[in-house]
Amino acid sequence: MKNYIIMRLLATVPLLLGISFLCFVFINLIPSDPAEVALRIRQTPIITEELIAQTRAELGLDQPFLVRYAHWLWDCLHFDLGVSYTNPARTVLGEIGRCLPATLELAGLSLVYVIVLSLPIGFLSAVYKDTWFDRIMRGVVFATTAMPVYWVGLLLIWIVSIKLDLLPTSGYGGFSSLILPAFTVALSYISTYIRLIRNNMLENMREDYVLYAQARGLKQCGILVRHILKNSLQSCVTAIGMSIPQLIAGTIVVENVFAWPGVGRLCIASIFNRDYPVIQAYVLLVGVLFVFFNLFFDILQYVADPRLRERKA
Repeated sequence: MKNYIIMRLLATVPLLLGISFLCFVFINLIPSDPAEVALRIRQTPIITEELIAQTRAELGLDQPFLVRYAHWLWDCLHFDLGVSYTNPARTVLGEIGRCLPATLELAGLSLVYVIVLSLPIGFLSAVYKDTWFDRIMRGVVFATTAMPVYWVGLLLIWIVSIKLDLLPTSGYGGFSSLILPAFTVALSYISTYIRLIRNNMLENMREDYVLYAQARGLKQCGILVRHILKNSLQSCVTAIGMSIPQLIAGTIVVENVFAWPGVGRLCIASIFNRDYPVIQAYVLLVGVLFVFFNLFFDILQYVADPRLRERKA
């Protein structure tokens, strides 16, 4: 087990280096000159060639590509992601740290929605297969999976906030303003996990251990919960691990629909303002989150499932 964990940890090093290199390359492929963009964002009245050259030297853009990448990577390892172009008095890390708590609140409540709703619905859909409940749920799952997130958000605002006047339309004003955007983010994931839990349970129902448990005279409720559901959820562990960074990154559209002051809204504002250091830091943050959550839940599944350890051995 120790060797497997060490190998997985070592395997993340080149992956993280590759992600950082791609983030740096994509930003440098942008045709606009970052020095000129920084001067325009700062509303410099007269932009001359000498001023652009001076700004390029201040930003380190006059150095070779690999040297700039090495310096940027070294600064990232020391949690120095640069300075925002829109406000040179603020660091990129400070801007992300200011907006990250709101995004984590939104993603956290969305994850609660996913677990609380998808687990019982998927369980009941498998137990009552081909009944009216299962058919209705499959129709709902099919419809919600095909709906764009921004359209769902606008529809919920129109029905719940405008027509029924139950919840705020937008903004950051307490728990009531968090309910609609969190449900909007979670809706497509709820549909995915309902389908995943249902299909896994139906597959496990056909396994031999279920027949043996029935032959031993175990109660059907105990077989469903302790054996079928437990084995069905093991395959969902990795999927949940990948869903957490997806929830954090997937709030970018919902935050702009509901005017939620999170990292996603900061990224959109940075794209319009051409604030390249913030965009670069956001892409790097999302990539690192995917790697570490995948690593954590992969190791967790390896520790919890002895069959997986035997297969790896």
